[in-house]
Amino acid sequence: MEQETREADADTSAQQDKKMNINPPQTAPDRLSYGRIDREHPIGGEMSDILRGILTRLRLPWLLQHYSRVPVLALFSFINGCISIGLMSALAVITHSPLIFPSLGPTAFLFFYTPLAPSASPRNTLVGHTIGAAAGYFSLVVTGLTMAGPALSEGVTWPRVIAAGLSLGLTSGVMVLLKSPHPPAGATTLIVSLGILRQPWQLVFLMGAVVLLTLQAIAINRLAGIPYPLWNPVRESSDVAKKTGAQT
Repeated sequence: MEQETREADADTSAQQDKKMNINPPQTAPDRLSYGRIDREHPIGGEMSDILRGILTRLRLPWLLQHYSRVPVLALFSFINGCISIGLMSALAVITHSPLIFPSLGPTAFLFFYTPLAPSASPRNTLVGHTIGAAAGYFSLVVTGLTMAGPALSEGVTWPRVIAAGLSLGLTSGVMVLLKSPHPPAGATTLIVSLGILRQPWQLVFLMGAVVLLTLQAIAINRLAGIPYPLWNPVRESSDVAKKTGAQT
């Protein structure tokens, strides 16, 4: 009798929660819906989750109350961007090597805006930039531009047009073929095919910079409690996929 009373109370409580739209805390796979926009995620993505995790670690309750406000997120994005790219720039100055280049910027933003997106995983990032660098250099070899200066100083010629188009086409196609899309890699391949970074040793440092930035992403996201993958993208469970499909 007592057990039946408890079950009835549980059913009644569940029905009341459903009417009041009270949902239990989401598990890690549910957080894969990084396209949602709600009170806790006013700009979408998981930046709010990262900031909340870091503030919790630092034990800053007075700031934790405002973690999802847009100005606070903007300040966090500003500071995080300065630190992430600032470290790479400092290493470039110390080592006198090209450890900083334009396509690192969008990669860093992906790492800390939608870290659970497949394109932001370490696998997609490293494979994507590798494909971009290789395709860019291949296009220089095919068009005979390996010894030519950058297009920004020497101007755009027809061989350069072919190199740029070929490099981006190869990068896009091979990334899809290997199931490793990473949009910033499209910028990397143009950096190479336009002659900005064209020497093989420069491309080695380029990939070294990508590895260092990826390690930063792993450290910061894991510190914040985000289940950021160590290699392959996080796979969405079938139950979450059904929920997402039903909501749309």
